[in-house]
Amino acid sequence: MKMSKMYMPTLREVPSEAEIPSHQLLLRAGMIRKLVSGVYSYLPLGYRAIKKVEKVVREEMDRADAQELLMSAIQPRELWEASGRWANFGPEMWRLRDRNDREFCLGPTHEEYFTDLIKDEIKSYKQLPLNIYQIQTKYRDEKRPRFGLMRCREFIMKDAYSFDVDEEAMKVAYENMWEAYDRVFTRLRLNYKVVQGDTGAMGGKVSHEFMAMSDVGEGLIAYCKDCDFAATDEKSEVVYSIPSKEEELKAVEKVLTPEVKTIDALVEFFGIKKHNFGKALVYKASGKPVVVVVPGDRELNETKLANYLKVPGHELEMADEDMIKDISGANKGFTGPVGLKKEVKVLIDKRVTTIKNLVVGANETDYHLINVNYGRDFVAEVVEDLLLVQEGDSCPKCGKELHMDRGIEVGNIFQLGTKYSDSLGAKFLDENGKEKPFVMGSYGIGVSRSVAAVVEQYHDEKGICWPFIVAPYHVIITVVNSKNDEQKNLGEDIYRTLKKKGIEVMLDDRNERVGVKFNDRDLIGIPVQITVGKRAAEEIVEFSLRKSEEKQEVKVGSLEELIFAAFEEEEFSLD
Repeated sequence: MKMSKMYMPTLREVPSEAEIPSHQLLLRAGMIRKLVSGVYSYLPLGYRAIKKVEKVVREEMDRADAQELLMSAIQPRELWEASGRWANFGPEMWRLRDRNDREFCLGPTHEEYFTDLIKDEIKSYKQLPLNIYQIQTKYRDEKRPRFGLMRCREFIMKDAYSFDVDEEAMKVAYENMWEAYDRVFTRLRLNYKVVQGDTGAMGGKVSHEFMAMSDVGEGLIAYCKDCDFAATDEKSEVVYSIPSKEEELKAVEKVLTPEVKTIDALVEFFGIKKHNFGKALVYKASGKPVVVVVPGDRELNETKLANYLKVPGHELEMADEDMIKDISGANKGFTGPVGLKKEVKVLIDKRVTTIKNLVVGANETDYHLINVNYGRDFVAEVVEDLLLVQEGDSCPKCGKELHMDRGIEVGNIFQLGTKYSDSLGAKFLDENGKEKPFVMGSYGIGVSRSVAAVVEQYHDEKGICWPFIVAPYHVIITVVNSKNDEQKNLGEDIYRTLKKKGIEVMLDDRNERVGVKFNDRDLIGIPVQITVGKRAAEEIVEFSLRKSEEKQEVKVGSLEELIFAAFEEEEFSLD
């Protein structure tokens, strides 16, 4: 493609709304443009990168015997009512009505739709296993769209669904998709980890997430360097013991603690360790209050709390001041499990039951109780684990120390079981002629998000450094002086020759200052750079790779060999 004809509106300045490198660079490189918050257009260069990711995904899905189709983004309410997710999915679902007042949604995901599609047409075990997929636009009304393509309200996703005769066969399909995803993200040259994930609104008992490692990732990962344990912070089991010492149970006392509301302030006031405090938090779960007590040195895991209470995440929120005062009789910061003014569900993390002589809120403004002990002074519903994992916790698998990193979720896989086939009445006849529900799996890849993840891992201070597999073009030829016939003609010759070899090539033939051309080519990040300058008459050009500072003057005749050597280094093939 000749750049004189290309729509590539690059920007010199960093847009004020762009917070992370991928968002900044994709905007500056003229690859995306924002329409409204969380909604983007993919401009020619950006769309080519999207299509490159789609190509890899298709190849690996097809290799895994999945079949591609395309469903509508519009789904009727009835399907989602049948599965129970019309209400439970929450405010992220885009809902709409047609002229006949029938309700629909813009699909955030497609489990119900795919199940409904096959339920009347796949009737026998002889037609299984089946794995079907699509690459399509999804819609989620994010409360706070941010980070460009990372958290959008409209995004491109590959979603696949497997249908099997039993759980054992479903697990085979699950492993098959896991291997396919490994191939996808390895080919995209992403540094990633596979971690245990929370099943959330999708349902099922088992899920894994594929996380591209990045300092700007919204996902936190706990992992062990001594074994293969890895999980999201939402999912990770917390192995944590309260430091204990032999001491007698003391009598409860009420202590005046004026304006001492936080754990840090209480530590300073009482001069004791954080873990000696019972931190009481008041939540509203589906409109009802619940008090949760955790050790003072730990954070509550809201996902674990929502799962335990069996409420959707969007229906769990911190209680307001009025609710807190209504159930405790005190201002915020002085709530405790002893002597609540109203009967309310109280949950306690199991570790709190081992702490002797706790300090807790007295349910009276400006007062705390000391020497409170579980069983003697209060009882509650004990939960095995309500804590958020943190650096240095013990690995649940081998006992060694856990480490924490950030990542971008680029893929996920779920063992759904019969959640959707049961609710939608999707059944087949087994070899004995008995009706059974399909056992399902669900598998997603964020296509547009994967492009952003690649940029996060492959950029420098000048711009993007695309790997060949995702690069919009493989080679960019820069003609230093487009008014010089020798330079212009040589650039054209190289351009035509490389195109005939199947190499995707850009020719910067614009009548622009050379500094602008060099800045643009570094910004858009095409992997191979060829500069046609003052030695054009000798058929000598400059060859360089975007990822390297090294430049060399070479004869035109050696360009093809150098380009294919660069391909080989990245294990990239034009096929």
